[in-house]
Amino acid sequence: MRWDIEDDVLRGRRFDMSKPFLPSGLSLAGELPFLREGDRRLFSQVQGRSYAYIFGLVERFISAKVLEISRAHSLGDQVALEALVRMTDEEIKHQELFRRLETLMAADMPAGYSPAAEPNAVAVAVLGKSTWAVLALTLHIELFTQAHYRASIAAEADICELWRDVFLFHWKEESQHAVLDELEFLSADARLTPAQRDIAVGELIELVGALDQILQAQAAADAAYFLGVATGNFTAAQREMIAATFLKAYRWQYIVSGVMQPRLQKVLFATMTPGQVERVNDALAPLLSAVPAEPSPIVAQA
Repeated sequence: MRWDIEDDVLRGRRFDMSKPFLPSGLSLAGELPFLREGDRRLFSQVQGRSYAYIFGLVERFISAKVLEISRAHSLGDQVALEALVRMTDEEIKHQELFRRLETLMAADMPAGYSPAAEPNAVAVAVLGKSTWAVLALTLHIELFTQAHYRASIAAEADICELWRDVFLFHWKEESQHAVLDELEFLSADARLTPAQRDIAVGELIELVGALDQILQAQAAADAAYFLGVATGNFTAAQREMIAATFLKAYRWQYIVSGVMQPRLQKVLFATMTPGQVERVNDALAPLLSAVPAEPSPIVAQA
């Protein structure tokens, strides 16, 4: 399954600013009942802009890691080598797609939007961790893209058609990448001693914590941007709710929706001791309140 950015996804279109970008099952805009229709739409559109930025950021380190591990197959299994080289190519293409989306959104949205982290700096920090930890995080990311696609085609998801296609085409390749991630993760796990795996579990916890720090910074920046361009006159309490909902939505999108995927739990926890599972669950516990107030189509069976 291979697609082209312009011929298949963009097709000469611009974003429909009269519609939300992210479905309510991801944006959680419905949890702010005091927002007027236009501001509710803007709330989703700001999150859509950060969606493109955050995925461009994480795919920077994913492509670098996959290129690195492909070398192990260079004089061996050529099918595995081809699969990983294609995955690298596709992840680089995804970065280009999200850069193109940012250009389109910047042209039609008010000035003042700002990203919270620099992709290369994040990649350097992530790639300093063990392959086991990086691949575990990567599997988590690529599984939740499938959940996001399910949310985009839910019955209530009346969103911009270009954004719906972004979810569709991203899902098509990421669903293949998740299979490769799982294979390489289990291969990396098989090479670890128990002591090395225990260190790697700690590194995964550190990576999730670092991701949450980025989400906190982006949520604060996006709340300030939204409040600066929205039309509503909000009370102090409402402004606090807006900021809190940005953070809740980002934690839901980029951490909790992935943790809830049965496939991730089955693969990841099967490699751990009960004590290590408890460590991971304890680290995640403060974040697990970031779930929608209404039922979501985002969780699927393994």
